[in-house]
Amino acid sequence: MRLLFTTAPLSGHLFPLVPLAWAARAAGHEVLVATTENFVPAVLGAGLPAVSWGPAMDFVDVVAEEPPVPADDVTVRRRANGMAFGRMARRTLPGARRVVEAWHPDLVVSERAEFAGPVAAARNDVPFVEFHWGIPELTEYRTGATEALADVPGFDGLPVPIETLDPWPVSMRLPHAVDHQGVHSVSYNGEARVPDWLLQPPQRPRVCVTFGTLLPRIAALGVREVVAPVLDSLAGLGLEVYLAVDDQVLDQWPELARSSTVAGRMPLGQVLPTCDLMINHGGQGTILTALDAGCPQLVLPHMDDQFENAEAVVKAGAGMCLAFDEFTPRLVAERCATLLSDPGFGTQAARAASELAAQLSPVEIVDLLAKLAD
Repeated sequence: MRLLFTTAPLSGHLFPLVPLAWAARAAGHEVLVATTENFVPAVLGAGLPAVSWGPAMDFVDVVAEEPPVPADDVTVRRRANGMAFGRMARRTLPGARRVVEAWHPDLVVSERAEFAGPVAAARNDVPFVEFHWGIPELTEYRTGATEALADVPGFDGLPVPIETLDPWPVSMRLPHAVDHQGVHSVSYNGEARVPDWLLQPPQRPRVCVTFGTLLPRIAALGVREVVAPVLDSLAGLGLEVYLAVDDQVLDQWPELARSSTVAGRMPLGQVLPTCDLMINHGGQGTILTALDAGCPQLVLPHMDDQFENAEAVVKAGAGMCLAFDEFTPRLVAERCATLLSDPGFGTQAARAASELAAQLSPVEIVDLLAKLAD
């Protein structure tokens, strides 16, 4: 079987696909990952074959091509981001059609914000499967992308997947996703080595803080102004504070390292099992990695799927959340003290971990994909 994986040029979109692509190769299937020119190195770094099917593009730059939208209007921002992903698909669609026509995949697997792959697959009568990251349905993404692609010759709407893969526990999903095919989320963190300190037991309660790879680059969301004071407040609680952040972000914000025990790029899949608490932005990969480790979390959502992701954690009893206008050092410190002192949050996080482990592994999902391709 030939499997074509497609992804927008964002780490949080590629990384959930990587373990599934590994499993497919290990099972003897042919795998190819298609993305934009600038993101090919990230795919190659994951040990996967990659092809460029479009020019270099940066999501932040594509969003900035249109007038800014209010940061506090979630629906409008989601639609704007959907239009940005649609414009990216518009620019990669000629290459996507060439790849599909030349490589002849039996099945296309696309993360939910990459639209060129499904459109090219439908044109060539190739079935496609969607990888559904995040809790919400995000109908605004499809609406915005459809508008951006509307005048492309031959475009008659976004196709419907024959199956949707979903790594979230069924108990945490919204009604639209209850029938999705569950898949056990296996953490992949890119090229991040396991540090020596991770092999030593913590001397104090250990807290990991991260805001992902995208949020620190969006100035309008105000992340930079609040992170350093929050880290100061955590250090004042006598905690070991580990800040997981890309090195280039740390180069631009050296003040972030001031109150951190360690700061830099970290393999969260290995770090979080040693932590007593995680503070994060609500990204899918981060939340699921924390749940899989049975680690309680404080979620501070900023955009798109992160709000519903945070709500799901709270409803599951595995953590707490704060709205952005509540995001002050004092309140963060208070919530952290509550999460660290109440063992119930850890109990519920461990329950979610058990539910995650019960879902089909990537190896088992590959068998399912082979049946769908037939």
